[in-house]
Amino acid sequence: MTKQSNHFYDINLGRRRLIQGAAVLPVAGLGGLAFAQQFPTAKVNTTKLAVTDTEVVVGQLHSASGTMAISETGSIQAEQLAIDQINAAGGILGRKIRVIKEDGASDWPTFAEKSKKLLVNDRVAAVFGCWTSASRKAVLPIFEKENGLLYYPTFYEGLEQSKNVIYTGQEATQQIIWGLDWGAKEKKAKTYFLVGSDYIWPRTSMKIARKHIEQVAKIGKVVGEEYYPLGHTNFNSLINKIKLAKPDCIFAAVVGGSNVAFYKQLKAAGITGDKQFLLTLSVTEDEMTGVGGENFNGFYSSMKYFQTLDNENNKKFVDAFKAKYGKDAVIGDVTQAGYLGPWLWKAAVEKAGSFDIDKVVAASPGIELKTAPEGYVKIDPNHHLWSKSRIAQGQPNGSFKVVAESPDLIKPDPFPKGYQ
Repeated sequence: MTKQSNHFYDINLGRRRLIQGAAVLPVAGLGGLAFAQQFPTAKVNTTKLAVTDTEVVVGQLHSASGTMAISETGSIQAEQLAIDQINAAGGILGRKIRVIKEDGASDWPTFAEKSKKLLVNDRVAAVFGCWTSASRKAVLPIFEKENGLLYYPTFYEGLEQSKNVIYTGQEATQQIIWGLDWGAKEKKAKTYFLVGSDYIWPRTSMKIARKHIEQVAKIGKVVGEEYYPLGHTNFNSLINKIKLAKPDCIFAAVVGGSNVAFYKQLKAAGITGDKQFLLTLSVTEDEMTGVGGENFNGFYSSMKYFQTLDNENNKKFVDAFKAKYGKDAVIGDVTQAGYLGPWLWKAAVEKAGSFDIDKVVAASPGIELKTAPEGYVKIDPNHHLWSKSRIAQGQPNGSFKVVAESPDLIKPDPFPKGYQ
């Protein structure tokens, strides 16, 4: 495992320091206050953020309604879980985190409007939010203008890097390219039919996929490419085109509620995992709650995280998530990446000894999180995470079975040569 920095953040160390600070106080419950006094507000908040001696305010900005709610609800839950755990351990610099929740409502102008409210009116110290690239692109100019800090949890197309964003999901080289190479090697795929929802992430992802397939890696040929509006539910004409093209691989980036109709209609048309190799970038355990294991059985997803990962970090995370949200709650890739956001922010704030955005941003490269449910992550200077890539096959019960994993962490490369 390559290490670019000696900076290491151990959650348990932070907890021990807090407990030690509290132990010397005669009155229970004053540990956080004593810790906060070591970091007076005048010094840790020089830019008039919503930080007091006892509290720091952050924002959550996701779609709690509309077609994207099926995907984003998990992120809302995971970020809240992380914040609750951080607060239970004493908060950040002795201050408890308070959350202001805003609903982007699956509408990009609404995301922009709500982001401005959080940054300008509420003066939040960080925002955990967005899912689609369209929502991220809508808020990015506002975060850069107002110098806010966004922790963005979704796998995405890359080709972006901002001082004001920490990207906790994968970019294209870690998900798209690695997944296509696996399919070509293990499934001998040579012809590909590309399918996506009609907005920036699927279109850019498929542009990268086509270049990789036909020009860079030269692993095969694209025999079809189709896009459909968000919320689209009738895929019969697409399925007929797929049947005529007879691709070795259906490479899919259909998002949100459209996945439910897409996979149900594939099965009804006889296109099932035992007959057709399908690799998707956009079905996690969250979407499977609507899609149904019986409709996705045998198909594959390319992600960095699956709920079934067998490691101690993930077992603790899954247990805590289910304890808070119910035994039937499921956890997908973006949900886990959302959970990382508050912890990475806490690490950067404590390393910087300040909530000031510029200081937190400067402290972020090199931050490591050994307690990540996916196993281990660290922040690269380009604000993306080093992480592993994985392929998993859908099971009849709606879970995933991991069948492949990159041997090492993959360095993030949001601007790969030859793909722009």
